[in-house]
Amino acid sequence: MRLRHAVAVVCLGLLGAALSGCGSEDQGGNTDPDLVDATTLPTTGVCRDLSPDDVAKPANATATIDCTSRHTAETYAVGELPADYDDADYDDTDLGTYAYRTCSTKFAEFVGADESLVLRTTVSWAWFRPSEKAWSKGARWYRCDVIGGNSASPAYRALPTTARGMLSGRPDNSWLACATGPSVAQGEKVPCSQKHEWRAVTTVKLGQPDDAYPGDRVMESRTRSFCAASVKAWLNYPAEFEYGFTFFHQAEWKAGIRRSVCWAKTTK
Repeated sequence: MRLRHAVAVVCLGLLGAALSGCGSEDQGGNTDPDLVDATTLPTTGVCRDLSPDDVAKPANATATIDCTSRHTAETYAVGELPADYDDADYDDTDLGTYAYRTCSTKFAEFVGADESLVLRTTVSWAWFRPSEKAWSKGARWYRCDVIGGNSASPAYRALPTTARGMLSGRPDNSWLACATGPSVAQGEKVPCSQKHEWRAVTTVKLGQPDDAYPGDRVMESRTRSFCAASVKAWLNYPAEFEYGFTFFHQAEWKAGIRRSVCWAKTTK
């Protein structure tokens, strides 16, 4: 049996947003004056037309729009931060970890995805906190938005009228992750509805919630071995096949990710 593999070592896009630092008080485009520096809890079930530039900012006051019109984001969860963060700095990294764990769990429930599918889709989420001015006044909340893309997307795609349940059952190929190019690492990530050479087909679990991070070398070795077996099974045990994999690092492990993504060389 001949095996060939392509290694992709990337940072999870949604986690990058979750752990990002803080910039200026710019709170996105097309802002609603009533939302700028707001201290009150945001509203769920509302939609916005957000761009990657908007999502890169820690706070957002973009005006809401009717969810029946074209939109790229939908707020699916909001909440007060635990009292542990009452005296926290605005850019406390533990805050990002809390937001990742909270928003990722609620995201999976909202869109109807399991732990594996969450890592193999082109739709993701972003989170926002109060502005620095609102934070200084005691505002302590988070807002989680589904977005029609991820950190690799130059622009976001329009979402359905509501993203609730959009990945349940048999998800549309337009929201599943594929790639073009000679390898997963060197290729461009595209929706599986487009022409592609690679598809993210499975994930493999590499640890339990309380396990310490095993290190990059162990992560890569385990991922390579487990993905070889997983992809071979997905392809129905061919004599020859190609596969790739994506594994994550210590920051993502700290946030709770215990899986690597396995890619099959396929145009289907």
